[in-house]
Amino acid sequence: MTYRIGIDVGGTHTDAVILNQKQELVVKVKTATTEDIGAGIGKAIAACLAKSGIDSQQVTHAMLGTTHCTNAIVERNGLSRIGVVRIGAPATLAIPPFTGWPKELLDTVYVGSVIVSGGHEFDGQRIADLDEEAIRQAGGQWKGNVAAVAITSVNSPVDTADEVRALEILREVLDDSVHFSLSHEIGSIGLLERENATILNASLVEAAKKMVEGFERSLVENGISHAQIFLSQNDGTLMRSSYALRFPVLTIASGPTNSIRGAAYLSKERNALVIDVGGTTTDIGVLVQGFPRESSLVAEIGDVRTNFRMPDLLSFGLGGGTLIRSLGEDVQVGPDSVGYQLPQKGLIFGGDVLTATDIAVAVGQTELGNPANVAHYPKEHVEAAYQRMVELVEEAIDKMKTSADPVPAILVGGGSIILPDKLAGVSEVIRPANFDVANAIGVTIAQVSGQIEKIYSHGWQREEALQDAKGLATSEAVAAGANRETVEIVDIEEVPLAYLPGNAIRVRVKAVGNLSI
Repeated sequence: MTYRIGIDVGGTHTDAVILNQKQELVVKVKTATTEDIGAGIGKAIAACLAKSGIDSQQVTHAMLGTTHCTNAIVERNGLSRIGVVRIGAPATLAIPPFTGWPKELLDTVYVGSVIVSGGHEFDGQRIADLDEEAIRQAGGQWKGNVAAVAITSVNSPVDTADEVRALEILREVLDDSVHFSLSHEIGSIGLLERENATILNASLVEAAKKMVEGFERSLVENGISHAQIFLSQNDGTLMRSSYALRFPVLTIASGPTNSIRGAAYLSKERNALVIDVGGTTTDIGVLVQGFPRESSLVAEIGDVRTNFRMPDLLSFGLGGGTLIRSLGEDVQVGPDSVGYQLPQKGLIFGGDVLTATDIAVAVGQTELGNPANVAHYPKEHVEAAYQRMVELVEEAIDKMKTSADPVPAILVGGGSIILPDKLAGVSEVIRPANFDVANAIGVTIAQVSGQIEKIYSHGWQREEALQDAKGLATSEAVAAGANRETVEIVDIEEVPLAYLPGNAIRVRVKAVGNLSI
């Protein structure tokens, strides 16, 4: 018998589960997230093995979902020093790289940037010859100072040649340890947002390396030395650790998507709202055919605009540890929280702070701790506070729905015990078994995906373009760790670009497959 272990590191708790070959839950563990994330992961792994009695050598796959890369950007900590090459002069000189970036983030990562001649028009026609000498000079100036280089060429989704050639030149000049991020592998159409996503990816190289090495070390310390290692992506699928080191930006916002995928697996629902309540926040996402709905809005990551794919999520300050103030007509719910300190600070646990969990216990929604510690509050006051908590959730539900029709809602996360069994705008409230570790289950059962987005114009027939795009997406899924024989195309989007000549179309294809064993 072989097993998989899955860990999801949240701001409040680190959740870990072990599943068997039939994807049945064997054991689950919930520990407090520590300042040293690696130590917290190691503690959760050890607890899982001890509780289940499983031989560590029987664990063949290990999956990790974490906010480590997101936190690195938000906190401006642990990021790589980078150089940026934009290929597109003289057409793209008006707005330089890093425009609109927060100063503290720019100061953290910036070594240098250069705009060189080259690139292509939207129809594939060359703008200018690639200035190879300028690229070589930039590389020479940065040598010894950069850990990574971001390369972006105008309209590279149409023609990747200049980005590939710039990579070849810089590899000749720079140290072997330097990482390269190419924009056509990361972002979509739209030069500035694609460039920003590429720069962020390059800046996360060292953070991702520490994250992966810390996970590997935690596994080895617990006797798991031969397992295949995967990290979760923000579309609810997995990628090999080696793939994650190339594209660490794909891990951003992966935590909520793990919960969404876990909710789908536990409830067997493929189309529903997912309400994930933690210790500090509630995240609401949407299941569409078993996967998280993607946002159609421009994604801002650490105050940087990108066109990077992101899950469509709404987060707000309501969790199990949310502080409740001014009981009565002027009751205030959050948005601050005691977070992982709830077991020490909540009234029902003997603390001195009134929290959302205390209110839920006071109104009889859940049984936890010592209810006598909140029995002295007037009934009408606690009911008013609870009603305000429910209203916050119902308002968010209304914002996430695309129609007025009621839809099922799946409650997951340890904090979801504070919510009622009926919510306005919801046809059915579903509380699946093991809802409290849906995030860890989601990362453990996830499949592997690959996605491409490309513009096809002159010389491409529609069917040829679609076949090419499907092949590229399938190859991406295999590179990320999928078994080629199981890969299937789950989403195709083609948009005719009427304003471009040559019957141009933008094609986006997503392929998903099972783990390669």
